[in-house]
Amino acid sequence: MTQSPTHNTLFETLHCCVIIPTYNNEKTLQRVVDGVLAQTQHVIIVNDGATDGTTTLLGTYQEVEIITFPQNKGKGMALRAGFKKAIALGYQYAITIDSDGQHFPSDLPLFLKELKQQDPKQPLVLIGSRKMDDPSVPGKSSFGNKFSNFWYYIETGIKLTDTQSGFRLYPLDVIKKMSLFTRKFELEIEVIVKLAWRNVTVRNIPIQVLYDPDERVSHFRPFQDFTRISILNTWLVILTLLWYLPKRLLFTLKKKGFKTVWREEILKSDDPPLKKSAAIMLGVFIGIAPLWGLQTVLVLSLATLFKLNKAVAFLCSNISIPPVIPFIVYISYQLGALIMGREMDMALDIEAIRSGGDMFKGVTQYLIGSLFLALLVTLVLGVSSYLYFSFRNTQKQDQ
Repeated sequence: MTQSPTHNTLFETLHCCVIIPTYNNEKTLQRVVDGVLAQTQHVIIVNDGATDGTTTLLGTYQEVEIITFPQNKGKGMALRAGFKKAIALGYQYAITIDSDGQHFPSDLPLFLKELKQQDPKQPLVLIGSRKMDDPSVPGKSSFGNKFSNFWYYIETGIKLTDTQSGFRLYPLDVIKKMSLFTRKFELEIEVIVKLAWRNVTVRNIPIQVLYDPDERVSHFRPFQDFTRISILNTWLVILTLLWYLPKRLLFTLKKKGFKTVWREEILKSDDPPLKKSAAIMLGVFIGIAPLWGLQTVLVLSLATLFKLNKAVAFLCSNISIPPVIPFIVYISYQLGALIMGREMDMALDIEAIRSGGDMFKGVTQYLIGSLFLALLVTLVLGVSSYLYFSFRNTQKQDQ
């Protein structure tokens, strides 16, 4: 049953193993395992509660690590168990390959070659990119992949051609520090998003693919699993807006400094003057308007929606930094009084508030004034920045 492997020493040199999660794929499992063993004996197989002949088949392989679940737990749990075992055995990287026969074990050296060329200090994720226009690829798989690629870009800013392939290389030293929560197919999305958030390099490499309808058994349930993936993506987008994007932008600002970011993101940008000004106007308006607690989410969401420079919009939204907030509130309150035809209270006498009605009037006055101030400053900065960028463009063209 087993074969003498054609030993690939890179598995030892790079401290890499292969993880094969499997569930009721007895028709293709032997071919996949034998193909992997032709490359290396550093193999971990996770039997996810199979009810067919998988257990008997795996009993013939003595040279591999086998983890057996008494009941089916889902691919995510199988992968998590495989990662845990690989980490315990001292591996630094793991390549996962599906057992349904769609992947070719002969492609394993492609992952090792890319890993060998990578800077050892920079962790790497490689995702096998299938040729999705191949006639053998089911239409639903092609659509699902495009859907997943879109949301991955929204969540990480990284453009990939295939985010659903199970043929992947993972950095275990990073994964062991992460908290993973999902249990089914959606874990493969969760893990690559969270790895990208940790500044791990994520990219595709081309691989072969084969969908044989006579052999392949897919356990992907279109309605249930698509729903679970959609819920996960919704949550990840929320986390992206509330945590990841602000963190990345603040890190960039801290690392490069305001002047450098302004020079790189605005002055050297090829965006037309109107688009540059629009990013500034969006950030300033959101920063001054009475939208406390929602400013970051709104500015990043709207900048993404209108394809404006997110770094500039976020930077300008920080016009309401703590030292400036009292002045914004004060000016807003006074402008509100002016708009509502009230007498301006320059001293802001708190003792004049004698009832809940007075407090409501005061808040209303501030809100009206704040919106007016936001519009006023936005228009002034928008027009002046547009004229400035137009003038710079004219200068460049004359040179």
